[in-house]
Amino acid sequence: MFEHFETDAIRIQTKRTGEKEHSTPLFLTSSFVFDDAEHARALFAEEVTGNQYTRFSNPNTTELIDKMCSLEHTEDGLATASGMSAVFTSVFGLVKSGDHIVSARAIFGSTHQIFANILPRFGVTTTYVDINKPELWEEAFQENTKIVYIETPSNPGLDIVDLAWVSALCKKKKAILIVDNCFCSPYIQRPADFGADIVIHSATKYLDGQGRVIAGIILGKKEFIQPIRYMARNTGPSLSPMNAWIISKSLETLAVRMDRHSENAMKLAEFLEQSQDVELVRYPFLPNDPGYAIAKKQMKSGGGIVSFVIKGGVDRARKFLDALKWFSLTANLGDTRTTVTHPTSTTHSKLTEAERVAVGILPGLIRVSVGLEHIDDIIVEVKQALSNSK
Repeated sequence: MFEHFETDAIRIQTKRTGEKEHSTPLFLTSSFVFDDAEHARALFAEEVTGNQYTRFSNPNTTELIDKMCSLEHTEDGLATASGMSAVFTSVFGLVKSGDHIVSARAIFGSTHQIFANILPRFGVTTTYVDINKPELWEEAFQENTKIVYIETPSNPGLDIVDLAWVSALCKKKKAILIVDNCFCSPYIQRPADFGADIVIHSATKYLDGQGRVIAGIILGKKEFIQPIRYMARNTGPSLSPMNAWIISKSLETLAVRMDRHSENAMKLAEFLEQSQDVELVRYPFLPNDPGYAIAKKQMKSGGGIVSFVIKGGVDRARKFLDALKWFSLTANLGDTRTTVTHPTSTTHSKLTEAERVAVGILPGLIRVSVGLEHIDDIIVEVKQALSNSK
């Protein structure tokens, strides 16, 4: 609507009611009334647009999606009750029994569970490919390949996929490209600009940004959103108006928050690179990071996540976590407050050791979601925990 991201994020909102409110009101209603019998019929026949039932739509969720479509440069979308419901609904709404998926091996643990253990019950199979071996991707495609699924940056290893390259491959193979853009937000990266067909978010993370609500977002081309919306409408993973309102308000500060997250994360990554207690640091905008060249091409900044491998493996990693004085130990990320987790024993614990190692989740890997606190305080906290975990 406007020329600049920040203005869209702040100024796109519901039409003002007769109360002349300045801020969008909450529409806490389960259903909506019809003008007459014909209006009701036309709404259900989808001959006219409007609200019928909050499981289908609500002014608060509509405002959120209107904003996100503008920010992500997509045509259509819907909001769901969680990030994982966005993953499952987007995939399940597009596949049928006998279809095949090509997925990057480096994906979130619960997404892996969907592909490995849930979809096969319905006759849908998945082949995993290594992000760092793009020359092998084409071999993974089958005649029945319907979807290619990736995260970039990946969780938690921060591997980078070349969006333009994988999009071209999908077009060649006539496959639908789904990109999880959770780690970046549309402020840092817009997968649709590089050819992605569907973009999904765990809005729980940076879109909310303060650890208050659970939500998911699915965005993309109308032709693909239509069957996904049909699936969502009839299975019910709908987002509450309250949570939609909270996230929409949070988007007003997304740009300034992501600038600070990225600035702090870059400085922390540079500090960790110099530490004798650290074996490896992953951050997309570090010049020696394997994904640096691609990240610079498709990302505005490096984002707010830093992953590093502490010397001493699992035992040292646990000692490090226990030595932290004020960082939050939690599996969530994207919060104003710095949060830390050990993926091997938490978010990716359901993977086998071989599966974890294959995607760079080493025993001593620690994921830091760098918050908005002063960077000097953040570095002091990390420094003392490194010292006290020996």
